[in-house]
Amino acid sequence: MRVDLTGQVLAVTGAAQGIGAAICRALAEAGARVAAVDIDAEGMQGLDATLHAADLGTRAGAWAAMEAVLAEHGRIDGLVTSAGGVRGQVGRPIEDVSESDWQAIFAANVDAAMWCAQAVVPDMKARGRGRIVTISSGAGLRPSLTGIQAYASAKHALVGLTRQLALELGPSGITVNSVAPGFVISNPSTAKQWDAFGAEKQKAVLNGIHMRRLGRPEDIASAVCFLCGPEAEWISGQVLSVDGGHA
Repeated sequence: MRVDLTGQVLAVTGAAQGIGAAICRALAEAGARVAAVDIDAEGMQGLDATLHAADLGTRAGAWAAMEAVLAEHGRIDGLVTSAGGVRGQVGRPIEDVSESDWQAIFAANVDAAMWCAQAVVPDMKARGRGRIVTISSGAGLRPSLTGIQAYASAKHALVGLTRQLALELGPSGITVNSVAPGFVISNPSTAKQWDAFGAEKQKAVLNGIHMRRLGRPEDIASAVCFLCGPEAEWISGQVLSVDGGHA
């Protein structure tokens, strides 16, 4: 099955690298008109997309970004909220977590998804259809291997937001789902985390994956394409784990 998104307008946040960039490429290959959104304008160069530099951590920034996409394309058929991550943080005892570090991860992973969704929903409601796909994590379903309390908490919150929006927006023809990646080395931060595990923990992680390999950004992008496509029009409120099988 090849997903056909010809003519659809899809906005993707966190598009500058890793999973977000792979999602942009996959959507474009499926025929979509892609609007790439990220604070890193230089990192988005080369994508087959319109480029929109924005800081999504505030409501004003997220709304401005989505309004720019609407002005460019006239509508937004689907929103993929891939912005997030650990913001360079590493695991540490709870006593050492600062207020600013906690809030930075929530702003990137939860606030940005909420405000972007809020900005695109009026247009989707007016047209009676739309797709929203959040990128959560296995850390939103169980404790995080990274040991970062804010990241695990934020991804759990994002799963809750996804399910709540699915309930609220379903009557308007809008599906809301989440893709929960397993361990994917997609950027310098995840590479650093993997290296920090050491050989023994790396082996244990791989042994806990049925497929015995880490994920690739393209694995996540394929799942997103499916959830944005016509074949998924009666799927909503779901969290699709793309993790190679978790033991």
